[in-house]
Amino acid sequence: MMETSVVTIKGQIVIPARLRKKTGMRKGTRVFLEEKGGDIIVHPATPEFYERTYGILKGGGLVKSLEESRRKEKEHEESKFEGR
Repeated sequence: MMETSVVTIKGQIVIPARLRKKTGMRKGTRVFLEEKGGDIIVHPATPEFYERTYGILKGGGLVKSLEESRRKEKEHEESKFEGR
């Protein structure tokens, strides 16, 4: 079954409740976005996702990607407090 959503002016979308429940997504669940053949695929970063993807990227690509994402997030959060 295909679901629909609308992109807001800020580029946000609402993931329908049925899909969130089915995939185990909750408030604060981190997601990975993958562009593949013009489609955008959303992967919830749940324990099941990590189990499925463990070892598929050689050279620690997934770990490096996660570390870089966390570093950028930390810098963003810290910048909010520097301006006060």
